[in-house]
Amino acid sequence: MNILVLNGPNLNMIGIREPNIYGSFNYQYLVDLIRTYSKQNNFQVEIYQSNHEGDLIDKIQEAFFKKIDGIVINPGALTHTSIGLLDALKAVNIPCVEVHISDVDQREDFRKISYVSKACIKTIKGEGLNGYIHALDILIGK
Repeated sequence: MNILVLNGPNLNMIGIREPNIYGSFNYQYLVDLIRTYSKQNNFQVEIYQSNHEGDLIDKIQEAFFKKIDGIVINPGALTHTSIGLLDALKAVNIPCVEVHISDVDQREDFRKISYVSKACIKTIKGEGLNGYIHALDILIGK
């Protein structure tokens, strides 16, 4: 099984940005957590982060041609604005799980709107970095 993990704008700044919301672990810790979990559970993982919407759309489209089996996406602020990400996910029709480190439903009203969720089989909110593991479990059927 091959899984693509996509992280959107500012997720490279976790551990620095608002640690009271996102925690104190840095982005490299998240990458290492996901890679270790993939090795323990015998699946391949590609992890990609970009602050640019078009780069994320390109990665989603590439996933179709690479025969990726599932996508985990934390679109960051693009969650609430990007119809482009929604359209890309719908176009490739790859099972996708949306992840948010914080519980966006308990934050500002604008964060409660997710375009991306309309193309996802599940949305995980408020589980911290463990939300990524939960999303991977869903995709690998664990």
